[in-house]
Amino acid sequence: MTVVIGVVIDVSNESGGDLMRYEVMTGVERRRRWSDEEKLSVLGQVGVDGETVASVARRHDITRQHIYQWRREMRRKGLMSPRDPMLVPVEVAEDTAPSNDDARAEAVDHIELVLSNGRSLRARATMSDAQWIRLIRIAEAA
Repeated sequence: MTVVIGVVIDVSNESGGDLMRYEVMTGVERRRRWSDEEKLSVLGQVGVDGETVASVARRHDITRQHIYQWRREMRRKGLMSPRDPMLVPVEVAEDTAPSNDDARAEAVDHIELVLSNGRSLRARATMSDAQWIRLIRIAEAA
């Protein structure tokens, strides 16, 4: 759609009477329409590989407020939960202890988890999933 962008033309008659002013504006309309699928796609890019709301907004030529507003809208419509599960990259560290073939393999008794915000969690390997989820939420909120 075309929209007015600011060319002013003054037209006056020769008798010095009425002066008419016309504004002729051309260009591309800035208002865009986003489908729910497009909004969800943009929202899904936030947090992936360290992407911030600001960087995703810049890439799509929208404001950060659009992303926050879309989040609220998608949650209200039931298309997105407050804490949608997502896959995160996992790096398994090698054991640095020397291996002893004669020694019986020891069971893992503790797990260390490093969050994307830099915090690390250590806990018993026997903890339930619900306990891990609670611990992660506490560490992310603090």
